[in-house]
Amino acid sequence: MTRPTPDEPTREEPGRATGEEPAGTRRLPPEDPGRVTPDGPGRVAPGVVQAYLGCLDRADLVGATRLATGLLDAGASVADVLVDLVAVAQREVGLRWLSGRWSIAQEHAATHVSEQVVEVVAAHTAPTDDRGHVVLACVEGEWHALAARIVMEVVRAAGWRVTFLGASVPVRQLVSYLHQTGPDAVLLSCVQPSRLVRAGRMVEACRAAGVPVVAGGPGFGPEGRWATTVGAAGWGATARDAVRLLSGPLLAAPHTGAAPTAGSDEYVPVLRRRRELVQLVLREVTPVAERAEEVAGVVAQLVDALAAAIRIGDPQLLVEFVRWQAGVLDTRDGARLLDDVLRVCATALTEHPRSADHLHRARTALATPP
Repeated sequence: MTRPTPDEPTREEPGRATGEEPAGTRRLPPEDPGRVTPDGPGRVAPGVVQAYLGCLDRADLVGATRLATGLLDAGASVADVLVDLVAVAQREVGLRWLSGRWSIAQEHAATHVSEQVVEVVAAHTAPTDDRGHVVLACVEGEWHALAARIVMEVVRAAGWRVTFLGASVPVRQLVSYLHQTGPDAVLLSCVQPSRLVRAGRMVEACRAAGVPVVAGGPGFGPEGRWATTVGAAGWGATARDAVRLLSGPLLAAPHTGAAPTAGSDEYVPVLRRRRELVQLVLREVTPVAERAEEVAGVVAQLVDALAAAIRIGDPQLLVEFVRWQAGVLDTRDGARLLDDVLRVCATALTEHPRSADHLHRARTALATPP
């Protein structure tokens, strides 16, 4: 029913994963230094991007590596190669998967090639590591790591020492590492908005440790609108933006102590009933045995998205998540299934007014063509 999410975002959700925003995106006004989006044309010719995509289509690691290193030898920067070639191509890989043109096996093979290309590009650089130390981590529960790796290498090439803690970093492990190493900043990647509650907890932990957070990824909303809501110092759309934010005055401002308050704490009881809601929907919807696990996954993610929408005070988060999920479902009854899930959850959460309101909005949006 649902395809496993590939290692990059698969459609143009609110915002995009750090390191893969296309050229031409509007820059925010200068009076908003906490969010940066790219402008100007891409620095790698479209024909080269198409050639690289051809290598990914064939899972041709040698050919893809030759293209990337050829650009470096011709004078292209690490950011040019990773942001304007690898990340742009990887977004297309995700779109091909979502549209059904590529199988999950093809997507995995292509992503593996890009991961290896990032390694090769990293080996071609000799950074100075003299600008400071930053820690890079993916939000707990977030397994999409390629975009974060791209950020790591671009920031490292700009002269920063970067410690990448990897995908799905538990909050307690991150906090322990911060106290041990005392970095200048944390770069936090979040691809799925449904994980925004966990992202908020990680930001709060970093602030308590006295370390500012630069956020990246579509999990923080269109143009990073929810990043500052959960207490991040700023948000960037690409790896280049991460470098600019780290190099600017943003980190000099105080970003410690309690995070800004927004939304409602009603999300807490919703999350506590997550397992109960999953079991309730499975009893009500009664999917066939081979689809039960997938339906359970859809419900769990939807509850997480509902909690995140309540946490930040924006019902549009759940609306966009439901629309995205409807696009991912590959069965004809996908929309009907989602409506049933929303209906059952709304009935179970009638004592929570914000939950009822957000679920009603999502059902209405699901029934209305975008």
